Amino acid sequence: MLKSPEPVIVAPLFPEIHEKLIALLKVLSAKDWKKPTICANWSVKDVASHLLGVEVGNLSRRRDSYVSKVSVNNWGELVAFVNDWNQSWVSAADRMSPRLVIDLLAFVGSQTCQYFQELDPYSMGGSVAWAGSEPAPVWLDLAREYTERWHHQQHIRDAVEKPDLKQPKYLSPVLEAFIRALPRTYKEIIADENTSVTLTITGQSGGRWTVLRNNMTWNLYSGALPESNAEVIVDQDIAWRLFTRGISQNAARDQIIFKGDQTLGLKILDTVSIIA
Repeated sequence: MLKSPEPVIVAPLFPEIHEKLIALLKVLSAKDWKKPTICANWSVKDVASHLLGVEVGNLSRRRDSYVSKVSVNNWGELVAFVNDWNQSWVSAADRMSPRLVIDLLAFVGSQTCQYFQELDPYSMGGSVAWAGSEPAPVWLDLAREYTERWHHQQHIRDAVEKPDLKQPKYLSPVLEAFIRALPRTYKEIIADENTSVTLTITGQSGGRWTVLRNNMTWNLYSGALPESNAEVIVDQDIAWRLFTRGISQNAARDQIIFKGDQTLGLKILDTVSIIA
């Protein structure tokens, strides 16, 4: 029925998706690098440059304890800061050639993969903002980092029409990480005790999860009750795009099945499992 969701252990996957990214970028044509992606105003090269910035930032901040001065007071300020931060990097990287982006990604990314595998996934770390403000275990932080690399690589693959990475081995951990945002999504929803909302993601990489109202808070579980107050059924490809703002709420709504309490079910459309 219902049980606590298992940790999402992804450290062994970082080298694999890193190698697949480098292999993908190496076969792109000059025309491919200029193709637009779903990321607003970003080309394939811009997304690749962003991923380079992600690796540089992680090694500097985590491994080397080099922290830039950041001052944000709320979610809105955090989103604005991250958007500006990301765009400033991509704009600066415009002077880099695709070949240099690949070389730097290969060099820095391999170091990040090694560092991530050295961490204790069960120790406590900082918060994962889109999942909540409280400290989170390192495995959730790493799962967040994995989803960042997976979904941006998928953006590139979509843009250049290359085979995707939607096998359960790669996509299941993404979805299992993204659903950690559900309690935060429902945080402001007032409901009776034991009110439940079930999310069913169809496809080989999918599953079933439930947020249950207990002691005035929403808690996440794997599985489903015999009868939920609301159930949302969504295909895995729509799910990851919805949670990363890769599809509009209106477009997603037309492809989702809602059962039971419509107000509770529709709230799922507000789920965001990224910052910006």
